[in-house]
Amino acid sequence: MREPLSAESSAQLATAFKALGDPVRLRLLSLVASHEGGEACVCDISGSFDLSQPTISHHLKILREAGVLDCERRGTWVYYRVVAPTLAQLSAVLSPESSSPRAQAPTLR
Repeated sequence: MREPLSAESSAQLATAFKALGDPVRLRLLSLVASHEGGEACVCDISGSFDLSQPTISHHLKILREAGVLDCERRGTWVYYRVVAPTLAQLSAVLSPESSSPRAQAPTLR
């Protein structure tokens, strides 16, 4: 049986879920996670959006502040990568217990 979330954990996870509630940020996460080497800079992903580079950087900042992405400056570029433990926690909250009769989730339409 899974332990219930503490107030602190639920607040941290809620911030991450809120950050991922925006379609642009969810797509940014997907692009960074699937990029070669598991990291990307704004220059690598900005062409995938009809948004300005400052707007993309703003969305990346929100993901970083939520603990979903981490970054590292290299010269003039900032490279972003997924924070795997945070995604694992988000996934664990959403995953039904395997021993439960409701283990198969319905397909989203």
